[in-house]
Amino acid sequence: MEQHCEVAVLGLGAMGAATVYQLAKAGVDVIGVDRYAPPHTQGSSHGDTRITRLSVGEGPQYLPLVRSSHSIWRELEALSGESLFEQCGVLVMTSSPTYDAADADDFTHQTIALARTYGVEHQVLAAASIRERFPQFAPVLDTAIGYFEPEGGFVRPERCIDVQLRLAAQHGARLLTHETVTHLQPHGDQVRITTDKGSIIADKVVVSAGMWSAELLGAPFSDLLRVCRQKLFWFELQEDAVFAPSSPSFIMIHGQGDAEVSYGFPPLPGENSMKVATEQYIEDSAPNTLDRTVTAPEEQDMFDTQVQGKIAGLKPHVVKSSVCAYTVTPDYHFIIDEHPYLKNVTVVSACSGHGFKHSAGLGLALAQRCIHGKSDVDLSAFSLARFSAAV
Repeated sequence: MEQHCEVAVLGLGAMGAATVYQLAKAGVDVIGVDRYAPPHTQGSSHGDTRITRLSVGEGPQYLPLVRSSHSIWRELEALSGESLFEQCGVLVMTSSPTYDAADADDFTHQTIALARTYGVEHQVLAAASIRERFPQFAPVLDTAIGYFEPEGGFVRPERCIDVQLRLAAQHGARLLTHETVTHLQPHGDQVRITTDKGSIIADKVVVSAGMWSAELLGAPFSDLLRVCRQKLFWFELQEDAVFAPSSPSFIMIHGQGDAEVSYGFPPLPGENSMKVATEQYIEDSAPNTLDRTVTAPEEQDMFDTQVQGKIAGLKPHVVKSSVCAYTVTPDYHFIIDEHPYLKNVTVVSACSGHGFKHSAGLGLALAQRCIHGKSDVDLSAFSLARFSAAV
């Protein structure tokens, strides 16, 4: 069966769901395709919660996107009646034996500097204030420094995806689930998309296929993108655990290197557990061989290295765990650009583990690019040109 549309969006996770919603809302004839039925647990956009904050230490190029996203989450909440964005605040802190107050590259320092430059409301906290306000972080070192942003918090990824896809369908989007895209090729001035169930002829295509992007797109993307397995843990609360009435999401730097950074969330209502995770970039994986089971030794190692002596009130017992995937670029920033060899194909992928907070704003920007040829937000920082040797 062959279908036709103005825009096809391939992959309906964080970026794809947001893009197909904004296109459908604008009246564009859009088809969305996904190999599963989003929201699902096979990609990068599951696990109950994702941190969001305005002062993004990864760089100022992200600030307009996250501001836009926060506004869109609230609009979506009003339209759907669903709770999507919990504004509980975010605490970024460095509590490390190697902490250097003069180190401008420290992630907490970078976050503070960005907030000051762009007028993001925040407070800088010394160790005593961190302990007093947030008892779960009583173990922080005396030299610890914290950045608290009241406008931050967390979003609910599965709900966000579900709401945007439902609203997109109400606006007329055609959503093809359990359908795998196998090939893209030019079709005159259009693009032919071949799937395992038929084909689609589209004027324009947005590829937001996450960890399947390299396999689908080939070079240069297959040379640039790595898939990294990520483990998520929910640790049981101790009976005497003490949490502030409004506890924040958090990022804790407790040493040097990616392995000594953890992040987590306040206990959710009705759940006697706290989600804590870290980012792992050492081992490469692949979509078809990704190990989705978390082992007992991995659970114990997580507690020993990221929880014990750092976060108070948690037992070693893991009540549940999950595995997701990051698709990362060599510099850990996004790729958002036209395909160098396929006309009318935009690639938005490799969000390198920090994309969900920006996804609603990116969906709007991508829809604007499809409709008007440009977006209100400057996306040039995410161009493929920075990897010119590989393109």
